[in-house]
Amino acid sequence: MFIQTESTPNPATLKFLPGQSVLGNGTADFTDAESAARSPLARRIFAVPGVTAVFLGSDFVTVTKSDDVLWEHIKPAILGAIMEHFQSGQPVMDEGQAESGHVQTDESGPDAEIIRQIKELLDTRVRPAVAQDGGDITFHGFDRGIVYLHMQGACAGCPSSTLTLKMGIENLLRHYIPEVIEVRPVAA
Repeated sequence: MFIQTESTPNPATLKFLPGQSVLGNGTADFTDAESAARSPLARRIFAVPGVTAVFLGSDFVTVTKSDDVLWEHIKPAILGAIMEHFQSGQPVMDEGQAESGHVQTDESGPDAEIIRQIKELLDTRVRPAVAQDGGDITFHGFDRGIVYLHMQGACAGCPSSTLTLKMGIENLLRHYIPEVIEVRPVAA
């Protein structure tokens, strides 16, 4: 098994490509070792000292490290953990499926059509581009012209995430949906 790695815009995060499906559909975001209890793969990666977050995508694994460790010191152990997992035959997730992404919202209220348009633009234009960088952005709400989005994987804590959110996503949504005034990040 050959696992490729790619840098991301976030220097604390690397994208690992095992050359096979990780999660067929959806994503899974683990921001600490305790949250990784339902994923044998994420548990193995968190066993490497210095790992602070693991994000699973359709065909990639994004790993975030603490600032006090160097990639040269932990990258071989992470590669080994990913390889061991796929050779073990264990599932990536113990129970249930990955998350589809967006928080469920009231689809019948006065903003239902706007919310549907926001989700469609995120799914077709934003999320595929962000996945290329090892992350994901999901919809969490719309209130009085403000769109609330959650950044995951390489996007969480990325130095350029504010620029991406404001200049990229906010401009895109405002262009197609005049009711959108602003985009703000939310914590999980």
